[in-house]
Amino acid sequence: MDVGIVLQTTPPALRVVELAKRAESLGFSHVWTFDSHILWEEPYVIYSQILAETRNVIVGPMVTNPATRDWTVTASTYATLNEMYGNRTICSMGRGDSAVRVTNGKPTTLATMRESIHVIRELANGRSVDYKGSTITLPWASKSRLEVLGAGYGPKALKTIGETCDGFVLQLADPQIAEWTISSVRAAATEAGRDPDDLTIVVAAPAYVGDDVPYMRDQCRWFGGMVGNHVADIVTRYGDQAEGIPQALTDYIKGREGYDYNQHGQAGNTHADFVPDEIVDRFCILGPPDEQLRRLHELRDLGVDQFAIYLQHDGKDHTLLEYGEKVIPSLHEQRLATS
Repeated sequence: MDVGIVLQTTPPALRVVELAKRAESLGFSHVWTFDSHILWEEPYVIYSQILAETRNVIVGPMVTNPATRDWTVTASTYATLNEMYGNRTICSMGRGDSAVRVTNGKPTTLATMRESIHVIRELANGRSVDYKGSTITLPWASKSRLEVLGAGYGPKALKTIGETCDGFVLQLADPQIAEWTISSVRAAATEAGRDPDDLTIVVAAPAYVGDDVPYMRDQCRWFGGMVGNHVADIVTRYGDQAEGIPQALTDYIKGREGYDYNQHGQAGNTHADFVPDEIVDRFCILGPPDEQLRRLHELRDLGVDQFAIYLQHDGKDHTLLEYGEKVIPSLHEQRLATS
């Protein structure tokens, strides 16, 4: 199992670059960032600097959306970064959350998400695509390679991801929900005539290494509020008792009253009080290295290829170091022992 990190592009950008460099030195494979150009700084500019100052890490958004950029511009950006730094980018795509909601917009449809994935992936892999009535190609991008993963929670989103994407991103670490979503994505891939084993499975959630669980819970409770935005959309569409959707995913938002995007992804925000301790414990990974490894093994056994740490708490440096010195080496040793 690979391990990545997810950063906010909060100024100063050089701090983001320094965290990325440190992550690489500690054995992390990927550096992801939020993509919300109004709340934080523009990520693609920062990716260029991260790639220039590292050698191996792969960078990309967790997650981008089809609404805030022209798809051909997005594809060209990836292809340019790949030409400059050697195919070290990755894209994860969702319907849109903070990047569109802060301007009173709405998430796009799944049909739009599907189409955008096709256009971006084809162009960024040097292939031709039909777009707005024209057949277009990036003629200089023949050597560029880009995986496009899909992020989602609901049954229709999971089906779309299994049918179209190179992989699946689940933004929470609950094993029951992970098992259901991963199985749904793989089943959709099989039904579409694709090999489900070719899909890359990424779980992204806060991890905090330490012993003071109540304190760590409060530092990570914001995550349940963020996930609640997407769950509220699912409940609106399917109801809170929809067949097949785990109640572990829907029950906890009954006390949700609203969401302030000015505090999006921030520890100690004022709109996550409805998130119970049980959900924080299930959605996040909290505790000493042994507990981190226990939870990661659980996810690995469900087929997860990468765990990406949302690093939005006050223990960034300590958690990075503990993962680099204890968790990641143990994962690599076990991978070698079973290979």
